[in-house]
Amino acid sequence: MNQRLYGSSQALGSPAASGYQNLLANPGYSQAEQSAIANLSQSALSSSFDALAQNAANRAARTRNSAGYGELIDSLARTQGQDQASLAQQNQLSFANASRSDTRAALSGLSGLYGTDTGLLGRALGVPAQLLDASARNAASNGFSFGFGPGGLSFGFKG
Repeated sequence: MNQRLYGSSQALGSPAASGYQNLLANPGYSQAEQSAIANLSQSALSSSFDALAQNAANRAARTRNSAGYGELIDSLARTQGQDQASLAQQNQLSFANASRSDTRAALSGLSGLYGTDTGLLGRALGVPAQLLDASARNAASNGFSFGFGPGGLSFGFKG
């Protein structure tokens, strides 16, 4: 009976563990996804500023009065540069947050899957145990413990 239970835990745990390990090895967006996100967001921003510059040129042509046109184009270019820098910074923060979130999810999933002590797992991976969310709370609490991992089903008392 125990062998069958252990075998079924191996069969169920293996795909989940490999998924978490893949997420841990490749957190966040891939380079291609990051490039696509950055290019699309910068392209959308450039399109809006191009439309504003075109409107200013049409107005100057329609009124045959170019007074203030150069100053307006300079102001648009300056604002566009500032907005592009801000957008690039926002994209980088978003990429970093996605990577951190994926790492946390993978570590939490692995520690939950195997019932591993987060202090030990954190030291082994060089990551603070607080990043292992749910398992950190479980490892810090006293009482009954239940684990399911490579050694099979385990029960015990903490304290």
